Amino acid sequence: MCLYVTDEDDRPLQLHSVYSPGHPWHMIGGAMDLGERPWDAVVREGREETGMTAVGPARLLATVFGLPREGRSYSTLQLIFDGGRLTAEQIRGITLNSREHDEARVLPLAEWEALMPARDFVRLRAVEEARRTGVAAYVDTWGHA
Repeated sequence: MCLYVTDEDDRPLQLHSVYSPGHPWHMIGGAMDLGERPWDAVVREGREETGMTAVGPARLLATVFGLPREGRSYSTLQLIFDGGRLTAEQIRGITLNSREHDEARVLPLAEWEALMPARDFVRLRAVEEARRTGVAAYVDTWGHA
């Protein structure tokens, strides 16, 4: 589950991972705990990763399908929710969990392309378009490396 968050100029906020060199920059989020609902999971993950609490109502922007891969014999579905627009003050107030992330950065969408794998950027671009157009995205590239 992920939260798509931008600044007031609609520039995506991404977190830099300390544990995933293959996916160095990504949205706020993570896996659901047993018995947890998707929106509750993303609110919890947002609080754990940034110290901020997302406020509903839940607005789904995208569904991302992932194929099985080495070490994971099952397919996955990732739901990406709209986490809203943050002020500069709110962004400065982010408190990162140092066991997971060492930087929060805001950049224009196009500048993220050089900083992440192609499939990560495809997902980010699709989510941005979903927010801009109001039409939810379905991303079917997450498992094709």
